[in-house]
Amino acid sequence: MARRYDPNPFDEEEVNPFSEPAVRGKASTNYSGGAFYTANPGSVPPASNSRLSPLPPEPAGFNYDGGATIDIPLDTTGSNFQDIKKKEKELQAKEAELRRREQEVKRKEDAAARAGIVLEEKNWPPFFPIIHHDIANEIPIHLQKLQYVAFTTYLGLVCCLTWNIIATTTAWIKGEGVKIWFLAIIYFISGVPGAYVLWYRPLYRAFRVIGSCELRMKLHIAFCIFAAVAPPVIFRGKSLTGILPAVDLISSHALVGIFYFIGFGMFCLESVLSIWVIQQVYMYFRGSGKAAEMKREAARGAMRAAL
Repeated sequence: MARRYDPNPFDEEEVNPFSEPAVRGKASTNYSGGAFYTANPGSVPPASNSRLSPLPPEPAGFNYDGGATIDIPLDTTGSNFQDIKKKEKELQAKEAELRRREQEVKRKEDAAARAGIVLEEKNWPPFFPIIHHDIANEIPIHLQKLQYVAFTTYLGLVCCLTWNIIATTTAWIKGEGVKIWFLAIIYFISGVPGAYVLWYRPLYRAFRVIGSCELRMKLHIAFCIFAAVAPPVIFRGKSLTGILPAVDLISSHALVGIFYFIGFGMFCLESVLSIWVIQQVYMYFRGSGKAAEMKREAARGAMRAAL
């Protein structure tokens, strides 16, 4: 049973903070009171007031003497050095030659631009480029429809002459002779590039020589009308799929006659489209005064080229 005047184990020990450390250490117990049970490690001598000496200042750069130049001696008498010098001279000579060629090409391009000559890159058809053709980027918007119809007319002529070969081949198989087939091949070989050079390319180049272009388009229309009729006057009659050979063949060879009638319809459609194109071209250039303006521009270009 606890005594009446036993000290309370939960009472905190009153310690005078102003007392000397040695006396306070002796008077203190090994255990601190209060809510937490901690061991008292004993008195600790006070820390000295000594301070560390600062380090000497270092240069700002990471590499000491980084800006100093280091001279490495080179062997200027060996064969390797001579080879390097030789290659360097060769590279300098090639660079000078390339620079001279670039200046020459640029001078020619500038001269061609001043003379009105356009360097055309072949881009059509895409799978096998043989001509330059870019209506969307080179033709003005208000003339693109006319140019597309003209291009359709040119492709129509290609289709007509191709079908002409098919029809004459059928007639040859049915016993009409091989001469008409050879003539059809000649029409195709001469007609397709001839139409492009004679009237379509000048039309694409904005009719620089308007009168000559009109004359060539009229020749194209005359050929299409003649092929649609196909009289045995200049060409051998059945070498073109016109109305006259179609009527002659429909009674003896029905299939061949049908092929010739189809060719007759294609040549008729080609003639109508060609007439519409030349009419629109005439209305635009003659009615708006573009012909005289383009003739003056062509004369100025020829004068610049001569100078």
